[in-house]
Amino acid sequence: MKSTVVAGLFATGAVAQGGPWSQCGGNNWQGATTCVSGYTCVYVNDWYHQCQPGAGPTTTLRTSTTKTTSTAGATSTSPSRGKFKWFGVNHSSAEFGKGIFPGTWGKDFIFPSTSSIQTHINDGYNTFRVAFAMERLVPNQLTGSFDAGYLKNLTDTVNFITSKGSYAILDPHNFGRYYDKIITDKAAFGSFYTKLATQFKSNSLVVFDTNNEYHDMDQQLVFDLNQAAINAIRAAGATSQYIFVEGNSWSGAWTWAQTNDNLKGLTDPQNKIVYEMHQYLDTDGSGTSTACVSTDIGVQRVQSATNWLRANGKVGMLGEFAGGANSVCNQAVTGLLEHLKANSDVWLGASWWAAGPWWGDYMYSFEPPSGTGYVNYNSLLKKYVA
Repeated sequence: MKSTVVAGLFATGAVAQGGPWSQCGGNNWQGATTCVSGYTCVYVNDWYHQCQPGAGPTTTLRTSTTKTTSTAGATSTSPSRGKFKWFGVNHSSAEFGKGIFPGTWGKDFIFPSTSSIQTHINDGYNTFRVAFAMERLVPNQLTGSFDAGYLKNLTDTVNFITSKGSYAILDPHNFGRYYDKIITDKAAFGSFYTKLATQFKSNSLVVFDTNNEYHDMDQQLVFDLNQAAINAIRAAGATSQYIFVEGNSWSGAWTWAQTNDNLKGLTDPQNKIVYEMHQYLDTDGSGTSTACVSTDIGVQRVQSATNWLRANGKVGMLGEFAGGANSVCNQAVTGLLEHLKANSDVWLGASWWAAGPWWGDYMYSFEPPSGTGYVNYNSLLKKYVA
């Protein structure tokens, strides 16, 4: 999910020109509507326009005049016949305390509750994306040694999950940044993954997620960081695990085909790359509102990504999705999952955002037993358990 810093940006009004790959328009957009030199504001869909390379007019360039529509039966309440490999929940808490590094365990951050994970396993979920902060795991520099205490807590969480026969997705929740600076040192990034892969290479139920939601970055750099992670993981001897690669523009499914097309060129000697995308259903796709645009917005926003995966012979995972506790979102989430299931040849799974012991009354909280998302969506999501 986008950081709260971005949510604040939406209210600043039209100010400076948008930087490379940043949002520059869309329904109810309040930020910059023109781009810096060398970039043009390109229409991606009705809710998202983006600063993409190329000289051109400063007004929004519409690249498509056709609006994607939902497929038949999108709001059906019964799951279709496809089967997911992974279906589960994000567990977010070890990355809390943004900017407070290293921070204090139990005060600034905490690790997921194993009892909550067990409840989710009992519900039938088989996949858990565990967010953590790179700054806590390697507090001095990316090439440095792991912090023993933080590594132990992370390893204990992962081992609990996998000892139950479930998948643990290691999620460096850093947005392509380290101490808030864009990571440009590909060798150092690879060094981090050499150490991480060495720690978990013997556990085939571990999945490596290269980084959470790259955004506002050079597109070639996003490619290079993903490839550096893949190369390092395999060179370290982690050959049985899947690798989830994420894309620019917050890894959004609705902009993937336009923004992240070059990632189809990533290579893996084990052929276990999975393209992880995220998708929220509110107006700007940020996942900061309980409102969903329409009952079929879920299908609309992932259709182009489905087409991209199939056209390029790739497979994907919807690593984050959620909806508010209301009937419109309920139908939109159902339609989204129905679409993924109907296209399970290219969509291997999905995971809800998010559970964690400190989410309180957060609108999407999937923390049992009383999280808003858990109370309102658990019975629906259980229909799609792998």
